Amino acid sequence: MNAVQDFLGYLQVERRASAHTLDAYRRDLDALGSWATQQDASAEALDGPQLRRFIADEHRRGLAPKSLQRRLSACRSFYAWLLKHQRIAASPAAGLKAPKAPRKLPQVLDADEAVRLVELPTDAPLGLRDRALLELFYSSGLRLSELCALIWRDLDFATGLVNVLGKGNRQRRVPFGSHARDALLGWRDESGASEAQPVFPGRKGGPITQRAVQIRIRQLAQRQGLFKHVHPHMLRHSFASHILESSGDLRGVQELLGHADIATTQIYTHLDFQHLAKVYDAAHPRAKRRKDPGEGG
Repeated sequence: MNAVQDFLGYLQVERRASAHTLDAYRRDLDALGSWATQQDASAEALDGPQLRRFIADEHRRGLAPKSLQRRLSACRSFYAWLLKHQRIAASPAAGLKAPKAPRKLPQVLDADEAVRLVELPTDAPLGLRDRALLELFYSSGLRLSELCALIWRDLDFATGLVNVLGKGNRQRRVPFGSHARDALLGWRDESGASEAQPVFPGRKGGPITQRAVQIRIRQLAQRQGLFKHVHPHMLRHSFASHILESSGDLRGVQELLGHADIATTQIYTHLDFQHLAKVYDAAHPRAKRRKDPGEGG
C-alpha cells in the first residue's frame, strides 16, 4: 500500500472523514501522484520547488484559484501526516501559497421569500414532510448532510433543540423554532416513525439522499413562485444572514452553524453590510453620490 492510500485510510478510520471529503482528497492526491510520475518521482519524494511547479502547472492548465487552494490544502495535510509519521524529513508544502480566489458572496433569500417558501400547503402528497423539512432547514441552519442523517431521537421537542453530529465529528445542539416544532410533530404523527428511524426517510426506509432533497427543494421553490436557484445551502445562508442581521452576534452565528473557524462565518458580515448599505442609500438625504441623467446642473 503506497503513502497516499495509507493517508486516505487514516482519514477514513481515525478522522472518520465523510465519503465526500475522502473523494475530494483522493482526486487531489491522484493529480499530485500523476504529476510526480511524469517527473520520475513519487508524491512523497517531491521537494519544495517540485511541489511549487506542480501547483504552477495546474494553474497554467486552467485550474481555478479556489480549486488550486483545495488541491494545495490536500497536499499540506498529506505531507503533514508523512512528517508526523517520520516518513519525510520536511514538508515541501511549507510556505507555499496558492493564488487567492475572489470570494463570492452566497446568495440568500430575503425574509419574505423564505417565509413564502416554508409556508407551503400541507395537503399535497408528502406535504407534511416537505413543510417539516423546509421549516427545520430555515429554522436551524443545518447542513444538508446533517439534516439527512437525523433520527427522531435527535430532536428534543421539550427544549426545542436538535442534536447534530457535524463536520469533523463535532457535536453541537441547535435550537429550532415553534413553526418547525409544529411541522415536525405533524409529520411524525402522520409517519408513525419510531425514535430510531430517520426523520426524513428515503424510499427504502433509510435516510433520504442528499440529491433527493436538492431536487425536492428546487421543485418546491418553483411551486411557491420563487424562480431563484433555490438549494439547501441557500436556506443555511439565509438562516445565518437573517440571524446576524437581527442580532449582530457573529460568535453566536458561528456556534449555530458549527464553523470551526470564525473566518468562515465572517462572510455573512459582508452580506449584512450590503443590507445596511442599501438602507443607507435609500434613507440618507446625502447618500446619493451622483445625479440622475437629465438632472439640471
